[in-house]
Amino acid sequence: MLAGATGQLGLLIAHHLRRRGAAVRALVRPEAQAGAEAESLRRQGVEVEVVDYAYQTSLTQACTGASCVVSALSGLREVIVGAQTQLLQAAVKAGVPRFIPSDFCIAYDRLPEGSNRNLDLRREFSRRLDRAPIQATSVLNGMFTDLLKGTAPVVLPGPGLVLHWGSAEQPLDFTTMVDTADYTAAAALDDAAPRYLRIAGDVQSPRGLQAAAEAAFGREFRRLRPGGLGAFNVLIRLTQTLSPAPDEVFPAWQGMQYLRDMFSGQAKLAPLDNDRYPDIRWTSVQQLLTRR
Repeated sequence: MLAGATGQLGLLIAHHLRRRGAAVRALVRPEAQAGAEAESLRRQGVEVEVVDYAYQTSLTQACTGASCVVSALSGLREVIVGAQTQLLQAAVKAGVPRFIPSDFCIAYDRLPEGSNRNLDLRREFSRRLDRAPIQATSVLNGMFTDLLKGTAPVVLPGPGLVLHWGSAEQPLDFTTMVDTADYTAAAALDDAAPRYLRIAGDVQSPRGLQAAAEAAFGREFRRLRPGGLGAFNVLIRLTQTLSPAPDEVFPAWQGMQYLRDMFSGQAKLAPLDNDRYPDIRWTSVQQLLTRR
């Protein structure tokens, strides 16, 4: 069973579960049942069930018979802690043996409490999950590589720059959304999956990103280091003060916190479990940047 199935990652997980031969029941909110995403799920042979996370009885009925609940829910505390707790309680009541939470991030368990708002929410839910009588597996994938071509200000093709804070040699974990979804689908069908699975489709330092960008675009890139991590922390606090946007899931300062935690090395994933499902072919940073 899949929650958050109409989101970008959820749709990909549904696709890869179906590709692996799994029967998939997707939970969608009432307002999403008539949308293009829900219709896409139906066309793939996914059973779409409309649920309201506030109604425990119907949510429990929706979980009944599932062998694993996969959550791809996205949001703030109301969703990551609140709705996921409702989903977890329903799964336990329905006798579902396994649960995969909506983590899909860097190693939040290695970060200090209070250092990253969104990752603190995942940590809070993980404590509830670990107390529940259900087998849990979290998939940690670093940063979605796809963000290097969009919102993450690291590889900047226009000026030909790779922007970084701190050391140019710090290894960073990247996994495409497609590869993360494929791995999650494999994990959902793996009854022996452990509590944490750590993956990285590619591991590159800022210096390595520079080489990957040069190979992908066929021209020279320079590295730009505005300062160390201390200066980056000051900039994060200033951005949060001037533009707090507390109701946004990914305000600018939140993305900066995420990059800070990667550049610091504290959230580096190790050891990696890339080889657990050998049929997966990982996409490198260079391959992703080459796609136009």
